[in-house]
Amino acid sequence: MNRFHGTGVALVTPFNADGTVDFEGLKNLIDHVVDGGVEYLVSLGTTGETATLKKDEKKKIWEFTAEVNNNRVPLVAGIGGNDTMAVSEDLRSFESSGYSAILSVSPYYSKPTQEGIYKHYQYLSEHTPLDLLLYNVPGRTSSNMSPETICRLASDFSNIIGVKDASGSFDQFNQILRDKPEEFLLISGDDPVTLPMIALGAAGVISVIANAVPRQFSDMVRFCLSGDFQSARPAHLSQVEFTRLCFAEGNPAGVKSALKTLGICGDTVRLPLVSATEKLSADLASALQKVS
Repeated sequence: MNRFHGTGVALVTPFNADGTVDFEGLKNLIDHVVDGGVEYLVSLGTTGETATLKKDEKKKIWEFTAEVNNNRVPLVAGIGGNDTMAVSEDLRSFESSGYSAILSVSPYYSKPTQEGIYKHYQYLSEHTPLDLLLYNVPGRTSSNMSPETICRLASDFSNIIGVKDASGSFDQFNQILRDKPEEFLLISGDDPVTLPMIALGAAGVISVIANAVPRQFSDMVRFCLSGDFQSARPAHLSQVEFTRLCFAEGNPAGVKSALKTLGICGDTVRLPLVSATEKLSADLASALQKVS
């Protein structure tokens, strides 16, 4: 489980100005975050704009990411959706070479009951070629995966090894940490609450802003995991404004603007998303200089 302690990065998908996948920019990004000291990468989580990627594009991105990473850090593939059978088929057809786990978002839009969520993941656990990380993000799915459901899944299926939780509810985090099996991982799904979540016992974070500031963010997380919150706190506070601005006009427009400022890749996003405004891009460039 230690492979998923620390900072994972939910990689953005760089696009060329014409909207095609920018593989040179993706290589630059992978090298940037790996050289920045992060512990693992998530390829094609929702930050990767998976909703607007075709199946053949996803396949090429996964293969390219594994090739460029070259086993330097563990890789996680984002494979999820609200059609259980379609997700399970995607899992069965996934070329898993170079990958260590699957991150699968809780079913969205359909708003299933807790029993429906449980049975969705039960089915996936029986058809995944790799270990499975749950992803709870009720702000996007309109359906919260309860602590009881998370811990039930953790107890019942040995290949369900953790949850990325972006509920923002510390009551929920407390219950998960109290009731989960010892080895099951609680992973922060929100950059701003990573420090207090680790203080409670979370294993780390799957981060958006670490696309741009991998060294600064992963150093802060390692301070937290070692119990040195005195050193972690100034770094955390220096990132507050940059983090706020990254999400001010939606994700991943903000962090892509920062990556453009850094010369790593462009800031193009696919409709219905739009790129950050000039004012936000200027504010992000200024805030980026203050991150430590």
